Amino acid sequence: MNNSPWVVRLDGVRKTYGKGAGAVHALRDLSLAFARGSFTAVMGPSGAGKSTFLHCAAGLDRPDAGSVVLGGTDLSTLDEVELTILRRERVGFVFQAYNLLSALSVADNVTVPLMLAGRRIDPARLHEVLGQVGLAEQMNRRPAELSGGQQQRVAIARALVARPEVVFADEPTGALDTRTARQVLGLLREVVDSLGQTVVMVTHDPVAASYAHRVVFLADGRHAEDMTHPTPERVAEQMTKLGEW
Repeated sequence: MNNSPWVVRLDGVRKTYGKGAGAVHALRDLSLAFARGSFTAVMGPSGAGKSTFLHCAAGLDRPDAGSVVLGGTDLSTLDEVELTILRRERVGFVFQAYNLLSALSVADNVTVPLMLAGRRIDPARLHEVLGQVGLAEQMNRRPAELSGGQQQRVAIARALVARPEVVFADEPTGALDTRTARQVLGLLREVVDSLGQTVVMVTHDPVAASYAHRVVFLADGRHAEDMTHPTPERVAEQMTKLGEW
């Protein structure tokens, strides 16, 4: 059992793409930690390393140096098969594109991770998670019958169903209108505050970031700043200082 207060820790993580004069140093000795039951937004100018951070933290890519520890497991000790299992069973993902399977019902889309893992699907858990995202009445519908906001709620339910240690969200409201985006962000905050879930969200939107407990700013592959109790205005001001606005 991992008793650390941190769900994810990055220590001295470096990642470079390419070689020689054309090398891109995406992450430079990045050290960050994310507390259990917290909602963190990760922001920074274009090219700051946000996507690379997410890929390394979630075990989708391997850093060149440093360590990533997720739930007490050092990801560098795992082979590709073990990494795949860890991502499937211990990490949830929510992306800008909902990545739903059009031929499957809402219920089947939500339980895909469990089916892939060969785990028994508990009907009570399915109903619980669909209730949490407000889709209990839509479980037999297909994605095409849902609004964009409802489809993203299905994706969130899919990320939550296996009770992951952390959910990584990559621009989860990028394809949604303002009102729907706020509903989805409110839901993400609720699963943190009510259920103790840990959410790490990459975003470029100061309003989205304001729903988080904490905002981590990256710049040039490094940890530039931390902000607690964020407001859209404070976040936008910090982004201006970092050269985005």
